[in-house]
Amino acid sequence: MDNRPIGIFDSGVGGLTVASRVMSQLPNEKIVYFGDTARVPYGSKSKETVTKFAKQDVRFLLSKNVKAIIIACNTVSSNSLEELKKMFAIPIFGVVRPGAKEAAKITKNSKIGVIATSATVRSDAYKKEILKIKPNAEVFSKACPLFVPLAEEGWADEEITRLTAEKYISELLEKGIDTMVMGCTHYPLLKNCIKKVVGDKIVLVDPAYETSLVAKQYLTKNDMLRDSQKEPKHEFYVSDTTETFDKICYEALHKKYETKEINIESF
Repeated sequence: MDNRPIGIFDSGVGGLTVASRVMSQLPNEKIVYFGDTARVPYGSKSKETVTKFAKQDVRFLLSKNVKAIIIACNTVSSNSLEELKKMFAIPIFGVVRPGAKEAAKITKNSKIGVIATSATVRSDAYKKEILKIKPNAEVFSKACPLFVPLAEEGWADEEITRLTAEKYISELLEKGIDTMVMGCTHYPLLKNCIKKVVGDKIVLVDPAYETSLVAKQYLTKNDMLRDSQKEPKHEFYVSDTTETFDKICYEALHKKYETKEINIESF
């Protein structure tokens, strides 16, 4: 058994969707969450900058004595995961591979759409992972850079968000896809809006859920589950305090948590 917490980090509020899934799958585990709200979004930045930020995020979580880290950010998972695994001697889970595996599994016509940040689309990470599992699949990717700031603003139900979704997703619908991966952990915050645009015939894949299952399986197999019977006291940290983070934290986790601001540049 291992009573140390699980670390989760993201560029901002999006990773709260992953934290929610992990709490559901592993209710006895303590979570230490870091949202890099001062430097969001990561998806418009270079691979080098994303990796630099990710290393700082990991170092901060390691200072909290975590036993494993979940990268609740598709941009980092698609651009920096392998480098982070080489650099740090701790189990690190990304969100891309679990999401790609689920998409390849459930598609019926082998036409899969991926919506993601510009950096994730440039990396072609989802396409590469899907084709490893399903070589005959057709993968169509679309960068949706405005989705992150819209989610960060808490504008999930605004008309501007629906119009933006229609603009981005229309070309994927024209390809005849039957499955679409929400390849950014911010996007599930806009799921209701996205669902209205794609309709009922297209299945939306949320990599956050699949990633929580992978983490649960690993911790169980390696006897790393928390043994304490006391209710875990989760910790939330940000690099810039914002009202939006607190609001979405409550919406995603259905409970108010205190956040502490830290200087991520010092890690």
